[in-house]
Amino acid sequence: MRVRRALLGCGILSPLLYALADGLAGLTSAGYSFRDQTISELGAIGAPSRPLFSMLLIPTYLLLVAFGVGVRRSAGGRRGVRWASTLLIALGILALAVGQFVPMRPRGTAQGLSGTLHLVEGGVAMLVLFTAMGFAATALGRWFRLYTLATIALVLVFGAWTGVAAGPRIAAGLPTPWLGVIERVWWYVYQAWFVTLAVTLLREGRSGPDTIGGEETP
Repeated sequence: MRVRRALLGCGILSPLLYALADGLAGLTSAGYSFRDQTISELGAIGAPSRPLFSMLLIPTYLLLVAFGVGVRRSAGGRRGVRWASTLLIALGILALAVGQFVPMRPRGTAQGLSGTLHLVEGGVAMLVLFTAMGFAATALGRWFRLYTLATIALVLVFGAWTGVAAGPRIAAGLPTPWLGVIERVWWYVYQAWFVTLAVTLLREGRSGPDTIGGEETP
């Protein structure tokens, strides 16, 4: 029980550590604008913030993998939760094994192969995340389904807005006013979903394994 709770707690620590990495890397990078620049620019090739940002992301994604294990140990007989756990583990491994090695290129330069792979890895990661959300939502009660649907909607809307606002402007070195804020809205909305899933499963442990959100497990 204590191990399971500790593993689930990693689902709270991982987003917090990501926010810390974002904040510290941005504050220690001269001229960086949280309002106008993307998070990815903190880890861009040649960025002065890249070493610190990348170093902090390693434990962040290790915590995400541990969280996936905790979700697995909380699944019981619910296939949706088991699938969600597998995908969360895969998401963490993808970020560690691929995401760290395909950074974008600096603003004002052609993105080339690395920039393209960065976008592809991000797209695959979002697909894995949305699928994990869907599986978890089927198993954790009506309120969690509604919350998950709202989360996915916000991520899609603000993610698309980010793509339109960035477009070719980053490669051209043009200003991108408020892009950092727009991107961080959808980014931290889905990070908050990890925290909510962790808290939901932790509360389940107090009330017993047979019901979640008022619904019986299969």
